[in-house]
Amino acid sequence: KPQEIANLLWAMAKLVDNGQKRTPELNEAVAALLPHVSAQQTNFTPQGIANLLWAMAKLVDNRQERKPGLNEAVAALLPHMNAQKDQFIPQQIANLLWAMAKLLDNGQERTPGLNEAVASLLPDVNAHKAHFKPQEIANLLWAMAKLVNNGQEQTPEFNEAMASLLPLVNAHKDQFIPQHIANLLWAMAKLVDNGQDRTPELNEALASLWPLVNAQKDNFKPQGITNLLWAMAKLVDNGQERIPELKEAMVALLPNVNIQKAHFKPQEIANLLWALAKLVDNGQERTPEFNEAVAALLPHVNAQKDQFIPQHIANLLWAIAKLVDNGERTSEFNEAVAALLPHVNTHKANFKPQEITNLLWATAKLGEFVELNVVTSVFESLVYRISENPQLLQQDILMSLWGVMVCCARLSLNSKNNNWLEKQMDDLFTRVENTSPDNEGDQRIIAMAASWLGRASPVVPHYQTTRSKRQSEVRNQLQSCFPSLQIEEEKSLNSLPPVDLLLPDHNIVIEVQGPSHYVGGDFNTRKGSTLLKIALLQKAGFEVIEIPVNRLWNQDLMKPYIDQIKTRTGIPPQGHGSVSLKRRWADAAYVTADKSRQPSDHGYLTAEEHLEEQTGKPAKRKRKNSQ
Repeated sequence: KPQEIANLLWAMAKLVDNGQKRTPELNEAVAALLPHVSAQQTNFTPQGIANLLWAMAKLVDNRQERKPGLNEAVAALLPHMNAQKDQFIPQQIANLLWAMAKLLDNGQERTPGLNEAVASLLPDVNAHKAHFKPQEIANLLWAMAKLVNNGQEQTPEFNEAMASLLPLVNAHKDQFIPQHIANLLWAMAKLVDNGQDRTPELNEALASLWPLVNAQKDNFKPQGITNLLWAMAKLVDNGQERIPELKEAMVALLPNVNIQKAHFKPQEIANLLWALAKLVDNGQERTPEFNEAVAALLPHVNAQKDQFIPQHIANLLWAIAKLVDNGERTSEFNEAVAALLPHVNTHKANFKPQEITNLLWATAKLGEFVELNVVTSVFESLVYRISENPQLLQQDILMSLWGVMVCCARLSLNSKNNNWLEKQMDDLFTRVENTSPDNEGDQRIIAMAASWLGRASPVVPHYQTTRSKRQSEVRNQLQSCFPSLQIEEEKSLNSLPPVDLLLPDHNIVIEVQGPSHYVGGDFNTRKGSTLLKIALLQKAGFEVIEIPVNRLWNQDLMKPYIDQIKTRTGIPPQGHGSVSLKRRWADAAYVTADKSRQPSDHGYLTAEEHLEEQTGKPAKRKRKNSQ
């Protein structure tokens, strides 16, 4: 009978949801019942309709194959849901909206029947708002967020339903279990990310939930931890103020990442690393707890590498590039990148445009961290699909353009042919050259592309000039060794970022490279942005001499740079009595660095010892141990 069909499918869905194995017999039983749903469609009560749609959504969520019988059963029930809309009780309204959201999230087509069913239920949310239980409030807000994420229009009825639910979050805050808290924060973050206004009601709902995260920190399951950190990252990325309650909630959660590390699924690993990287990108401090959470997740990237879908691969490589760019580079990062990159080519046909953009950007950002042949292979696989897509957002075009330039730069610096890639650069540049972005970073990308392609830049970016201490030290040392040498600082050439030091009479640029120019600050592996600047300057006709700051105070390591400048300029270093060039460089270093100690060929001397050596007369002092 209809009630028995509904009860059976509900029971099987509940069993599967609680770990029942999907045996062939269970699958056959489900398949046997589904045709009876269509046959008996006119005889189901409101409760039967609600239970059936919930059961089918739950089965699909637990990997029930979407055979024609299931699609027909769903299609048969939807019109009856509309016809009986006034008879559903609050629990059924919540279950039905949850079920439709879950079906859509698992590939159900947005048919007119489904749209009408959703539209018919939304007014009932407002009408029954006083009677929803905490679990139903959480499920409804989750469902509405999922519906919007799958194309649901935010109609007046939708907004009214949302406005009626949000105050209930604050009213019932003490009754939410950990799963509800995680789902609610995820839902609100997803709604904000899809354009939901930050109304006072939404802000109050968020404010009421943050303390609950801290209070229930030990009770969240892996999925809840993932959803919470993802929600925090998304909200902060959309302008959420980093209030003390939010910071405390995050601090409370981070240790649980390490504790639960063995239980995260592939999607959760990808989402967690994305969230941590996004938080860092928005100013999150790399605390020991934060670093431990990252370190706990990275080995699982390698272990689960064969289970990541294209979206995960793109998000993970983006996240790794961001994290490495903002911190140290460990062996775990190396292994994670090495595990993921081979899968880019494997899945190349399945990446969406935004995912391709993120992959190109991340591969370029990592610079020499990724071998050139691997970078070339990634770009050959993906860049054509970007150029052929007419619907890319401007931000995606600019990110791709930057990535293409970095790849061109690497090929150019290694004397490899990059004509095929310059054609793609030209196509991307043409799509943005007539735009007027307000963002300074975007303006700089356009100006750099124009410089590379030999075109007039449509924008003149503003660069903030700062003279670093190390840069000034190098200038003073050079001026001391080569008094007649003309040196300019912070000069912008061809609308490019300012150079540290310019020798205008010789078309030589000297870049004093601090740790921020290297991946993980290792003074060995240059970042993509560093490589691009060098290649652009060379393409504009300048010779570039790079001096890593870790070599400034080692005289033997500095000698090749002095010799190179001497050879290129033809200016001999000036003598200083009987003092060698090596000693003269050290004296100049002293003048701009530490005035309490004087450099010598054999180490550092006290000021009295330096005076004695300069004058040849003994100084009156007690000799100090040299350092």
